[in-house]
Amino acid sequence: MTFEDLMLDDSLLEALVSVRFNEPTEIQAATIPLILEGKDVLAGAATGTGKTAAFVLPALQLLLDEPNRDNVPKVLILAPTRELAFQIHNVVVQLSKNDPVNAVIITGGFSQGVQASYAQDACDIIIATPGRLLNLVADEAIDLSEVDMVIIDEADRMLDMGQGPDVLALLATIADGFQACLFSATLAGTGIEIFAEELLHDAEVIQINAANAKSDQVSQSLYYADNKEHKQALLLATINNEACSSALVFCNKRERAEEITEWLQSRNVSAQVMHGDFDQAVRRDKTRKFRIGQVKVMVATDVAARGLDLTNISHVINYDLPFKGDIYIHRIGRTGRGEQKGTAINLVEHHDIKNLERIEFHLEHKLPVSKIKGLEPSSKKNKAKTKSKKNSDKPRYVSKKDRTVADKKGD
Repeated sequence: MTFEDLMLDDSLLEALVSVRFNEPTEIQAATIPLILEGKDVLAGAATGTGKTAAFVLPALQLLLDEPNRDNVPKVLILAPTRELAFQIHNVVVQLSKNDPVNAVIITGGFSQGVQASYAQDACDIIIATPGRLLNLVADEAIDLSEVDMVIIDEADRMLDMGQGPDVLALLATIADGFQACLFSATLAGTGIEIFAEELLHDAEVIQINAANAKSDQVSQSLYYADNKEHKQALLLATINNEACSSALVFCNKRERAEEITEWLQSRNVSAQVMHGDFDQAVRRDKTRKFRIGQVKVMVATDVAARGLDLTNISHVINYDLPFKGDIYIHRIGRTGRGEQKGTAINLVEHHDIKNLERIEFHLEHKLPVSKIKGLEPSSKKNKAKTKSKKNSDKPRYVSKKDRTVADKKGD
């Protein structure tokens, strides 16, 4: 299938060529025709599959087919974070370059009065986070009653953040009969099902690249580490490998992200930290430096797993394994985007084993184990020697496989 087959306007096709979108991704090919037919859609697609264009293109086509002569919002796109809202806005601007539309961003971190004034001018599309938009609607600063299409991106993330009630309150202000499209990284769980039942009418359900599917574009592996020092050495070796041009390193806690960033900087690695405590201006500056290659490594908490507009990442490194399999999928989805290949590295200490087991259960397969020459984990044999010498060091990690072998030999 080609974009021409989707019956898009010539201006959109030309814009797609300019941004080097050669052919529709699977999620785009599956959802765009349905949305153009006016159907409600519930779509599940992993990060990096092109889902933003999957809803932006039909929204722009709607505005081309039915020009907005009333200058009131006709399309509402809701996103869980301001970073994702800006990312969506960027795609709207790129794809509407030949027939520009008036798209307004409504998020926290900026003046409500200024945002309201923008929306009160000629406005075609509102891209918003639910909380800030609800405040403006409650103050009667924005009127959504004429909206024809509602798109909710990363609905699972919205539910995780407790934004579901705000979304429902917003949609209650729109006249009946609007088209609704709900996109989520995963359709699993009763939360999404209930959310969809509240929002959608006779929806077409699409699941592309299920959240436990193995991506052919992302090479995944794990390295066992004996202790903190060993894990740090593995991290440094991975980053210094010539195959690593840029790396996004994930930590579960802000304090650890800051610690690892400082440690990398002390080893002359160009690194910066990103977490939820930075204001919008600082986040944008850090993102820009990382995107243009001024900084090689970004060490982040899960604030960067979704929403931040980060491209061309060669490596995602889980210094800390996430607690859930779907979070793991979101993290590694930051690499291997579009037609590029990517690498996901997982550093596993003994205390990470429970998280590893949950992730592998979610993936429905084991992650391959790799080693770096000179940084191999201690073997069972070496551990036994260390114990016999009554070494005062902390015991080194012995893999589950080695423990199983040892148990069998003891039978």
